[in-house]
Amino acid sequence: MALLLFPDGETFARGAIRYNYAPATPSETTNRIILPVKVENVRTEAILDTGAPYPIIAPKIARQAGLDRFTPLERITMLVRGMRLEGVIIRLNMILPADEGEEQDISATAFVPDLEEYWGNFPSFIGQIGFLERICYAVNPSTNTFYFGELP
Repeated sequence: MALLLFPDGETFARGAIRYNYAPATPSETTNRIILPVKVENVRTEAILDTGAPYPIIAPKIARQAGLDRFTPLERITMLVRGMRLEGVIIRLNMILPADEGEEQDISATAFVPDLEEYWGNFPSFIGQIGFLERICYAVNPSTNTFYFGELP
C-alpha cells in the first residue's frame, strides 16, 4: 500500500490503518467507519463522525484511562444519540495506531459524559472539532483504509 502525497511530492499521510465498516452495536443496522484508537494508552474503537463536535469518550473507556483525574475545561450538556448528556470537556492524548507508517499522536479536546449506565455498549466517537481538524486524513473505502498525517 502506498501512502498519499501532496502535489509537490511531500507526503500527505504518514500512517495508514485498516478500519471496520460495520454496525456499531448488535442492535444497529447502519454500517459505520470504526477505527482502532488509544485514549491515554487504553486501546478501544471509535466511530468516525465528521458531524460530531468533539471526540466523545465512552464513560467506561474514560474510567479505564483515568480521565477523572484530568482538570475539566468546562461542563456542558450535549445531545448524543438522542439523549441529553451532561459531562466535561477535557484535553487528553489520543493515538491513531498505524498498520503502515507511523502512528499519530493527537492532543485532543474531548467530551466525556458523566453517566456510564446511559451509554451502554456504544463505542467512543472521533469528531471534527478537537481531533480531525488537527490532522490531514483520507478514507479509501475500496480497501477500508484510513490515511492520516500532520497538517502542512
